[in-house]
Amino acid sequence: MEPVFVYGTLKRNQPNNYCLNDTENGCAVFRSVAVTINKYPLVISTKFNIPFLLQKEGTGHEIKGEIYDVDTTMLEFLDDFENHPDFYKRQKIQVKLPNGDINDCWVYLLPKYPDSYLSLQYFDNYDSCGEHGLSYVTRYQRDPNDELSFPNWKSSN
Repeated sequence: MEPVFVYGTLKRNQPNNYCLNDTENGCAVFRSVAVTINKYPLVISTKFNIPFLLQKEGTGHEIKGEIYDVDTTMLEFLDDFENHPDFYKRQKIQVKLPNGDINDCWVYLLPKYPDSYLSLQYFDNYDSCGEHGLSYVTRYQRDPNDELSFPNWKSSN
């Protein structure tokens, strides 16, 4: 089993959490809430209100999320779901558990993004129904002809 830190729509009570509970995708077991040791910019953007954890360590906030222990099948599903490595990049980061323990966990970070994302509001905790008013638009709610061309984004990062 591999630990994965989720910070967005895969968290409990969020729109894509069902993916972690679907045994056809593999096995995922909730372990704990946690917070990143380092700061990252967590932003919400696009017309689909997608939460992005930008790969810019040291900027933003310590991010609150959850750790799941996942098997190889679920990790492969998540890599596909997050379009790793073409869009998101899966890498290890350190997170702190409520008891103070430090763990290395996989997380999906966005390495390429428009420079304008750095001027968006930074969050420390994502909730699709949060006060920000930016409810996530699920994949099945989107027009399939209106998908984003993520890998074409240009950035100086």
